[in-house]
Amino acid sequence: MGLRVFNTLGRRLEDFVPVSPPKVGIYVCGPTVYSHSHLGHAKSYVSFDVIVRWLRHSGYNVTYVQNITDVGHLTDNADEGEDKIIAEARRRGLHPMAVVDVFTRSYLEDMDALNIARPDIMPRASGHIPEQIECVRKLLEKGHAYEVNGSVYFDVSSFPAYGRLSGRSVEELESGARVEVNPEKRHPADFALWKRAEPGHIMQWPSPWGMGYPGWHLECSVMSQKYIGTTLDIHGGGLDNQFPHHECEIAQAESATGQPFARYWLHNNMCTLNGQKMSKSLGNTISLKEVFHDGSPLLEKTFAPVVVRHFILTCHYRAPLDFSNEALRAAESGCYKLRDAVRELSAAAQAAPEKPSSEQIRTSLEQAERRFTDAMNDDFNTAAAIAALFDLTRQTGGWVREGAGREDLLRAERLVRHLAEDILGLRWPAQPDGRREGELIQVLIDLRNEARRRRDYNLADQIRGRLSQLQIELRDGPEGTTWKEL
Repeated sequence: MGLRVFNTLGRRLEDFVPVSPPKVGIYVCGPTVYSHSHLGHAKSYVSFDVIVRWLRHSGYNVTYVQNITDVGHLTDNADEGEDKIIAEARRRGLHPMAVVDVFTRSYLEDMDALNIARPDIMPRASGHIPEQIECVRKLLEKGHAYEVNGSVYFDVSSFPAYGRLSGRSVEELESGARVEVNPEKRHPADFALWKRAEPGHIMQWPSPWGMGYPGWHLECSVMSQKYIGTTLDIHGGGLDNQFPHHECEIAQAESATGQPFARYWLHNNMCTLNGQKMSKSLGNTISLKEVFHDGSPLLEKTFAPVVVRHFILTCHYRAPLDFSNEALRAAESGCYKLRDAVRELSAAAQAAPEKPSSEQIRTSLEQAERRFTDAMNDDFNTAAAIAALFDLTRQTGGWVREGAGREDLLRAERLVRHLAEDILGLRWPAQPDGRREGELIQVLIDLRNEARRRRDYNLADQIRGRLSQLQIELRDGPEGTTWKEL
């Protein structure tokens, strides 16, 4: 079975046929870097990381572009309000670009912890102002935009297909407008391509229409086309960006070029916490720093990045994912069972005797790989792929107990590791095996005990938390503190 993907644009499964095979250009909307990354970011970027890994495994030459939004994303996600980065900069007493650098580094640290491969290109919006101005100029020349008092707006009436991605009509958009009517706009659904900078606005650039800054929607169209070409093979992002962001991207890009903007639109679904939508207004967002290091009052403990990645992949990317203490504990148990099965297989393969290869084992491995492949080719169904992987490790455990030969076990180990580590990206910390590692852990335990005697509980908790990240659990008992690998 060839690869089939669910195209949001047509709301159906379609055979994947790129513009110029084997080349594939994929663009995924990156973060607006005004705060730490959260679980929703993890859901999106783990999902697209596995999609890129599978495309490369399937023989495609992938160019993966993911932007950094560092200007123009306003607080109401449309054309009104304050720039989110400027608002955070004012709160912290920093220059906006200092805020950008702080949270870009934080974002990359979190993505690295989740074993998400860096995109090939990560352009910043502020580094592509000339290209954005040129796109606005083209849209004005073609009659798709108009200028009012130094701001330039896209005229949705000039693009009859506006709304086809989200399934909304312009009439629905007008009646359901979320913001007060802007007197500068001809129609409430018109959106800003370029915004006039008010006096004192820090982030502004010269343009033919005066000092200003680009609209959030414009950035992604321009940067994606610069690095991939007029028509993208895949445009990805969160379901919450389908409207208005992606809808506006299509309108301005296709109006400027006269060509289709993206062949396939892939949208990952959202995260909830205990069945409730995550949002800052509800106070239930959880940063990845809290999950991995600091702890959150909404979670009973910290969880390793590999556990979070495993949990995300047990759910299809188009399905909502509900975080809870119970779900994360179950994912932790499953993740470590898989890890232990791989380690058992590896140790057994090294110690196994030389025997003739088993045709039955060879056939079973081929069937397991085919089942995994079919799952991934079915719109990147990682949930079914992980189920296939667990079934395979149950088989390998049986082969170990039955005394299979070294060649068969090594072949099985290569396949399991390839599926788990290379494609699903499950990276387990190295096993602390040996006297030196044990002695180092004991040094940290002694330092923690000394901190507790000094009543420095903050330091003691930090040591315990950092060891927990490395899958080392401390247990305090009447005879002292012991440790075990999770």
